[in-house]
Amino acid sequence: MKLPFFIVLLISHTLSADPFRLIKKESLTESSPTLLVIGGIHGNEPGSYFATALLAQYYQIERGNVWIVPNLNQPSIQNDNRGIYGDMNRKFAEINPNDPDYDAVDQIKKIILSPEVGLILNLHDGHGFYRKEYQNTIFNPNSWGQTCVIDQGILEGPHPFGNLNDIASKVSQLLNENLIENHHYFDVRNTNTRFDDEAMKHSLTYFAVINNKPAFAIETSKNLPTLHHKVFYQLRAIESYMQIMGIQFKTSLILSPEEIEKILKNDGNLTINNDFYLNLKDLKNTLSFIPLQSKNNDFKFSHPLGSFRKNHSGYDLFIGNKKISTLIPSYHLKENCSTYISLFIDGKHEHIPFASDFFVNADFEIINNDPNIRVNIIGYTNSKVKDESNIRIKLSDIDTKYAIDSHKKSYRIEFYRQNCFCGMVLVHFK
Repeated sequence: MKLPFFIVLLISHTLSADPFRLIKKESLTESSPTLLVIGGIHGNEPGSYFATALLAQYYQIERGNVWIVPNLNQPSIQNDNRGIYGDMNRKFAEINPNDPDYDAVDQIKKIILSPEVGLILNLHDGHGFYRKEYQNTIFNPNSWGQTCVIDQGILEGPHPFGNLNDIASKVSQLLNENLIENHHYFDVRNTNTRFDDEAMKHSLTYFAVINNKPAFAIETSKNLPTLHHKVFYQLRAIESYMQIMGIQFKTSLILSPEEIEKILKNDGNLTINNDFYLNLKDLKNTLSFIPLQSKNNDFKFSHPLGSFRKNHSGYDLFIGNKKISTLIPSYHLKENCSTYISLFIDGKHEHIPFASDFFVNADFEIINNDPNIRVNIIGYTNSKVKDESNIRIKLSDIDTKYAIDSHKKSYRIEFYRQNCFCGMVLVHFK
C-alpha cells in the first residue's frame, strides 16, 4: 500500500480561469474507489457548495479517493441565482455550443465519465420537506427537501454500487439517527426518470446513470432555518456515502451545527501576484488604491469558494455567494525587491516575507537601510519624512479611516522602489 497523499489547498485563478475547480483528495491506495462530490450546480443553494468547501478544507482521505467540485456554476453562485443562463441541471442531454454554460457542462461530463469515478453525489437545497402523502404546501410529495434522490432503483449494468435504492435507503436511515428536529427526517425520492420525469432526463445524475455510473442527489431543505443546518446534513450524507464505499477518512471538524456555524465564518485569505495579501475576515466593503498590475493579476484564495469578478472600476471579491469587498486598483509596475522584511514587533527583531501578516500588542518598526526603497504605512502621516521606515508606530499614530477591517485594527504596509511596487504586509493590532 502506498502512503496517503494529501492536498494542500490553494486556489489560484486569473480572468481566464477554468469554469470550475476540481480538488482531488487521494490516498493512492490500489483499487481505490473514487467518490465525486459536486456542489453549486444551482447558485442559490449555498448548503451544497459550502458543504463541499468544508469537505475540501477539513477532511483527509486515508483510503479511497474523493474528488470535489465546489463551484460548478460559478457565475450563478456569485449572483446567488439558480442559473443566470438558465437551469444548468437541464443541459446534460443536449446543450448548444454557444450556451455560456457549455464549457462547465462539457468538462463535468468528462469528469463523470472518468474510469476512476465510482459514484457521484450532486448536492442541492430543495423546497420544503418531502412527504409521500400531502400534508400542506411545505410537506408534500412535490417537495424536494430532505431527500436522497435517485433516477431509478437499480443500474442496468453490473456495478458494486448499482443498487441505488438500497444505498439511498441506507443513507436516509443513517441521517435519521441524528436529526436536529424530528421533522427534518430524510426519505428516498425515486423520480423514475426514464418513464415519469421528462425534465429530469436532462439532469446531471441521469446523464451519469445512463452511462452506468451510480449517481445520487442530496437535497437539504431550503426551509431549514440556517445555512449551518443545511451544511450539517450535507456533510453527514457525504460521510455516509464514504462509509458505504469503504472510503476511510479523518477530519478535524466537529460535526455539529454549532461548530459548523463557527467555521463558516472563516473566509480565509487572499494573495494577489504573490506580493499583496489580505485576511478576508471583516473586510471593509471597499478598499481603494490597491497596487495591482494592469493585466494578468493572479488571485490566490485559501478558501475553495473564493472568487473575484471584474467590474467597471475594480474587482469584487466573493466567498461563495457572499460578496466580501470591492478592490479599487492603483496600477503599478512590479519590482522584485528583497525576499524578507526586517522589523521590530513589540521590541523583538523579526523577519517576515512579503504577502504575509503579523500581530502587535504595543508598536512596530520597519527596518530599512536601502535608500532606494520607500516604506508607506497606509494611514500614517509624517510631513517630515517620505520613507516611513525606522519609526516606531503605535495604533494611535494611524488614521483609523485607512483600516482595511471594520474593527479598525488592521493596516497595510507597502514597499516601493521609485514608483514600482515591491510588495506589502499587513499589521494587526491586538
